[in-house]
Amino acid sequence: MSAHLVAEISIFVLAVFVGFAVISRVPTILHTPLMSGSNAIHGVILVGAMLITATAHGALQLAIGVVAVVLATINVVGGYVVTDRMLEMFKSRQPPGSRRP
Repeated sequence: MSAHLVAEISIFVLAVFVGFAVISRVPTILHTPLMSGSNAIHGVILVGAMLITATAHGALQLAIGVVAVVLATINVVGGYVVTDRMLEMFKSRQPPGSRRP
């Protein structure tokens, strides 16, 4: 194993730990705005994956690009579904027009 590969793996592992530490300390009330922001970022990633796939110059590049587009699409759609479910929790359960006693 080369020293460069070990350095890259070390950086990845450290990034995972830092990401987990940061996300685990986010208050519950901020999850919905942060989710909306991450959905916007993933939308940009989806557009980038589509642009890269459009300029592919071989079967392997095309296959990797298609996989990237599919995974990015799943991530964006899943993020919006989760955000929608979280926003549903804040809606009142009373039918409109009814009054409390």
